[in-house]
Amino acid sequence: MLPAPEGVCQTVMNLTFIRDGPALLVEGNERNLVVADTHFGIEADLVSRGLHFRSRTKERLERLVQTIDQADPDNLILLGDIKHSIPSLTRQEFTEMPGILKTLRDRVPLIIFPGNHDIGLERFVHLDELKPRDGAIVDGVGYLHGHMNPGAGLLGNLIILGHHHPLLLLHDEVGCALQEPAYLRSTLTTPDEELSDGGMGTTRLLFMPAFNELAGYDILRIVKDPFSPLSRGMNTADAEIILADGTFIGPVSTLDRDEDH
Repeated sequence: MLPAPEGVCQTVMNLTFIRDGPALLVEGNERNLVVADTHFGIEADLVSRGLHFRSRTKERLERLVQTIDQADPDNLILLGDIKHSIPSLTRQEFTEMPGILKTLRDRVPLIIFPGNHDIGLERFVHLDELKPRDGAIVDGVGYLHGHMNPGAGLLGNLIILGHHHPLLLLHDEVGCALQEPAYLRSTLTTPDEELSDGGMGTTRLLFMPAFNELAGYDILRIVKDPFSPLSRGMNTADAEIILADGTFIGPVSTLDRDEDH
């Protein structure tokens, strides 16, 4: 269990990293279990690309249910890309999504921040479960999927986001020696006026790894070739890597130097 970084916000909180998700338990006045990028239905898209996987929805959902039971949260916060296909629903998603959401809803209240893959999700969720796409504060912490600019009310707080699927890749002389889902933590520093904190204080970012075991993107590529407003605005000088179990790896800059040799 790690305390929230100093100066993040006035709410006292603890962060517990759950490796078998990966998932994050954020404890303040509430116990909020946070999961990003489940991408249910990804297998149908992979088939269209010539990669044949049977549906892993059952196993993925069982892992999520076990994570909920382990954490015993007050709410489950889903940070978007719950489904996979864009720009429409596949037959797999149309068939599976109602049961997936009912299974989760029967265990714990849902708080959903829609992602760029969640087109059509509205037909399966309750309206009071949906939060704005540009994010919201829940129990003193900012949340959003991460594909767009955050709302002004999130700035000056800790913002937890998905979308980027950070994956730590370490290489040795013969190839890839380690491939692990990881968190990327940094402060926000940007000349973009839309992301100006307006004097509200330091904004900290925590990029979550994808819950979907088939999704991952090299952390160094996120840093060197950012593809969202918040990844473009991260302070790479203080960016740090944390494994899914909470193990602190160190600054991204150290990894960058190692990869150059």
